[in-house]
Amino acid sequence: MGMIFRAKANKALDRAEDPRETLDYSYQKQLELLQKVRRGVADVATSRKRLELQLNQLQSQSAKLEDQGRKALALGREDLAREALSRRAALQQQVTDLETQHATLQGEEEKLTLAAQRLQAKVDAFRTKKETIKATYTAAQAQTRIGEAFSGISEEMGDVGLAIQRAEDKTAQLQARAGAIDELLASGALDDQSGMHKDDIQAELDRLSGGTDVELELQRMKAELAGGSTGGQQAIEGGNGQQQAQQQPQDTPRFDKQ
Repeated sequence: MGMIFRAKANKALDRAEDPRETLDYSYQKQLELLQKVRRGVADVATSRKRLELQLNQLQSQSAKLEDQGRKALALGREDLAREALSRRAALQQQVTDLETQHATLQGEEEKLTLAAQRLQAKVDAFRTKKETIKATYTAAQAQTRIGEAFSGISEEMGDVGLAIQRAEDKTAQLQARAGAIDELLASGALDDQSGMHKDDIQAELDRLSGGTDVELELQRMKAELAGGSTGGQQAIEGGNGQQQAQQQPQDTPRFDKQ
């Protein structure tokens, strides 16, 4: 369970991670470290300066005691001269100790200053590299999104492509259904409840009837052009009589008058 949880957490973290934000965070941490080093250099320099002030005071006191001892000895006060020289010796021991500490602090200050300079150069180089990587990542991300949009594999374009595919499938299904229904109506397997559908025989009869009407209309127009409407009507009636005669059977029996 722990391994599964860590695996899922790692996958979620990888999905949510932005390299640009990680680089910015690393750069911020380096700046904080550089600031700490600079603060350390400043603290060491402050301590060194304080020791220098103490050394100057002790050296001034030592010089003053030496001068006092010389004046006491000149006045015949050997005891005062001896006391002044004793105090001067004690101050000289303190001066020696402070000089040792000063040298140590000065060495630490130089080391920290050199480390700060190196860290500054490293931070500057990292900043340049960071900006380069961020620009490259942004360009690659934009290129990838454009490629996905053109290929239709991105999430947004994938939804659009799926909608288009479903519309095409439904259209093809409806076209196939309409074609099948037309075939079934034409074959007579289905009845046309609206009465609008006609079979092949009815369609042929309608075509012949339409052709006859056209011929009659053409004969009427010819008759009007030739001799007026009366003659055209007679021609039309004669044509109807001829058609009726042709439609009568040839074997009609005749009856002679007795």
